[in-house]
Amino acid sequence: MSLEIDRITKTFDGAAVLRDVSLNVRDGEFLALLGPSGSGKTTLLNLIAGLTQPDGGKLLLDGTDITHKPAGARRFGMVFQSYALFRHMSVADNIAFGLRIMRGRDRPSKAERRTRVCELLDLIEMPELADRYPAQLSGGQQQRVAMARALAISPRLLLLDEPFSALDAQVRRSLRGSVRDLQRKVGVTALLVTHDQSEAFEIADRVAVMNGGLIEQVGTREELQQNPASDFVRQFIAAG
Repeated sequence: MSLEIDRITKTFDGAAVLRDVSLNVRDGEFLALLGPSGSGKTTLLNLIAGLTQPDGGKLLLDGTDITHKPAGARRFGMVFQSYALFRHMSVADNIAFGLRIMRGRDRPSKAERRTRVCELLDLIEMPELADRYPAQLSGGQQQRVAMARALAISPRLLLLDEPFSALDAQVRRSLRGSVRDLQRKVGVTALLVTHDQSEAFEIADRVAVMNGGLIEQVGTREELQQNPASDFVRQFIAAG
């Protein structure tokens, strides 16, 4: 799925948080929103997810306007910094949750849900931990389960909000490669919010550098490093 962000604006308490933001995310691409705190990247992700509404502009998914479509109807997968796993549910039940709450003809049968969960447990390399509970898992394992749960519904878009920041450095480095591999295997279009340059450059096909509610530049690591479009991009990349 491709996503077009067209002149999106958002204001909170009279302060402009997003200012005419436009961005095209290509089908199957892994794109990172990179910037300092307060640059607007999480607000933009929440608007894409449907968790809040823009004051102006449009969101187009494969050319279809989804600007005011409810979050639950967008069929996007989302992975949070806090994992947000259900503590009283096993690993398998956490992964199956999104499948169980589907409605009508979209809701798979119990056997189909079981098969999908087994496939995802294999994909995250945790088939032997299906019956464990979140409290029995490491932080890295919990984040893998959160990824599997987001992927279970075959999302049209995968949104990741600082998914590694709660993990220690060694686990973060290991998990980055796993997340990138999962995205490639599944083929889903993905957006990552991060303030960590090494994380963005390691995982993403392209990086959108944000500052003060604007996108300063979009490009690959080489493009941003060799041809920065503004003083901010030059200084921000150099500081990383």
